[in-house]
Amino acid sequence: MWSESLEQEMVWLSATVGSFALAETIMQRIGRVHVSCSSIWRCTQAAGERFRALEARERQLANGLPELWDPPSRAEVADQRKGVALDGALIYIRDEQWKELKIGDVFDVAVQPTRDSETGEVVELAHAVNNRYVAHLGGPEVLGELLWAEARGCGWEQAQDTIVLGDGAVWIWNQAALHFGHSHQLVDWYHAKQHLVEAARLLKAEGTSSYQRWLNSRTTLLYQGQAARIAAALDKAARKPPATTAKSSQKSGQKSSQTTQAAAPAKQEALAREATYFRTNHLRMNYLEMREEEWPIGSGVIESGAKQFKARFTGPGMRWSRQGAENLIPLRAAVLSNHFDASWAAAKNLPPA
Repeated sequence: MWSESLEQEMVWLSATVGSFALAETIMQRIGRVHVSCSSIWRCTQAAGERFRALEARERQLANGLPELWDPPSRAEVADQRKGVALDGALIYIRDEQWKELKIGDVFDVAVQPTRDSETGEVVELAHAVNNRYVAHLGGPEVLGELLWAEARGCGWEQAQDTIVLGDGAVWIWNQAALHFGHSHQLVDWYHAKQHLVEAARLLKAEGTSSYQRWLNSRTTLLYQGQAARIAAALDKAARKPPATTAKSSQKSGQKSSQTTQAAAPAKQEALAREATYFRTNHLRMNYLEMREEEWPIGSGVIESGAKQFKARFTGPGMRWSRQGAENLIPLRAAVLSNHFDASWAAAKNLPPA
C-alpha cells in the first residue's frame, strides 16, 4: 500500500520520536502524508522483525566457529583504540512488569581539547566517539554476543588497544572476560563516585563539614587508585560494634532506644556492601593512571544511550508487549547508531532463512 521509501521514513520516525502518535502527527504536518498511527505501528513491527533477523545472522556469524581470516596489519592503524560500555535500563512489559533492557555501546577513543569544568583550563582528554549501540531485553549472554558482533564489524580486532567500561555489575565483567578478555577493564568514575557518596552518608551526617571532608579526601584516594584502602576502612567501620544507647525509664525513651538499636545492623550491612563493591572492583579503579594513558574514565556515552532508549520506551503510560518492544529495540539502536539506512538495506537483502 505504501512505497518502500515512505515505509522506511515512517519506521525511522517511529524509532526516533517519543511515540507512534507523534510520528503520525509529524507525517501529516511536515510530510503532508495522512497515515494512521496503527499503520505506522504495523510497518514498524514488520521492519523490526527484519532487523532482528539481521541481528541474529550477524550474531551467529561473529560468534560461530573460528574461521580462517587474515586481519589487516596492525601497523597500518597503530593509533587506533576502541572501547565498549555496558549498562541497563528498566522498561515496562505487560504481564511481566519492569524488565531490564541491557544496552551495549561500541566506540572509538579520540583525544580532544576539553575545557575543565572546575579550572576552566583547556586540556587534552579522551572521549568516546562514533558510538554504535546494541540492546537486548533479556539475559546478558545474548547482549554479550550482540556486542561482540557489533565490535567485530567495527574493526575491533584491528585496534591496537581496547577498554571495557561498566558500573561494577558482575554480569558486565563476565561478558567482558568472555568476549573482550584482552581489554582493560574500568568501573566508570560516575558509578564509583556514587558508591563513595553512599558510604559517606552511612558514616557521616549529610551536609555537615565532617561529611564533606570525608568525601573530599576519599574522592582523592579513589581517583589515585586507592580503592582497596577505602574498602579496608569501610570493612573496619562495618565490624565496629554499634554505639549503645542508655535505656530510659520513660516510654518514649524506650522507643527511641529500640529504634537506634534496630537501625545499627542495617547500617553495618550497608557499609559491608559498599566495602565489598570497592574491594571486588579495586583493580578496575585506577582512574589517574587510565586518564594519563588517555582513556575515557566516565560513563557519559552509555548513560546517554540508556537515557535515549528510555526516552522511547518509558514515556507516560507506556506499557509494551514483549514482541512489540523486541521489534522496536533494534530499530531504536540503529537510529541512535546513525546506521539506520544501511541496516534497512541489509535487512531487505537478507538471504532466505
